[in-house]
Amino acid sequence: MIDERDRKLLALLQQDGSMAVGELADRVNLSLSACSRRIQRLEEAGYIAKRIVVLDRERMGVPTTVFAMIKTAHHSDEWIEAFRRAISDIPEIVEAHRLTGNYDYIVKVVLPRVEHYDVVYKQIVRKVELFDVSASISMEILKSGTAVPVDYAE
Repeated sequence: MIDERDRKLLALLQQDGSMAVGELADRVNLSLSACSRRIQRLEEAGYIAKRIVVLDRERMGVPTTVFAMIKTAHHSDEWIEAFRRAISDIPEIVEAHRLTGNYDYIVKVVLPRVEHYDVVYKQIVRKVELFDVSASISMEILKSGTAVPVDYAE
């Protein structure tokens, strides 16, 4: 069970994972040691999955985003595992989701330029058979982030 201080700590850590424990303690009105223990408890309980650094995509040379909607005629566990392996080997694919509805999967691909999408597409189709792929280029990012709401945690 987590309380409001835990939720505030989690929200602060999502904003800046490198924030010093002393500053976190001040912001949630705890002693340094109590704050440190809470963070450790939240990590051990699995509320904090990992700590990462978010890189600037422009500076990293991958400013273009393409969303590929994928249909497959195959739904066996073996095909799904082969697809999972195929996309996990492609660093430009930063997210993949299995869907309900008209498409089976959506993958988010970050690229140096839109023409590079063909390279990624060919890497996938060499490894797994697809029925249909429809790609859309993101024109503008309206909202992006990794933070999740903290109010629902129990």
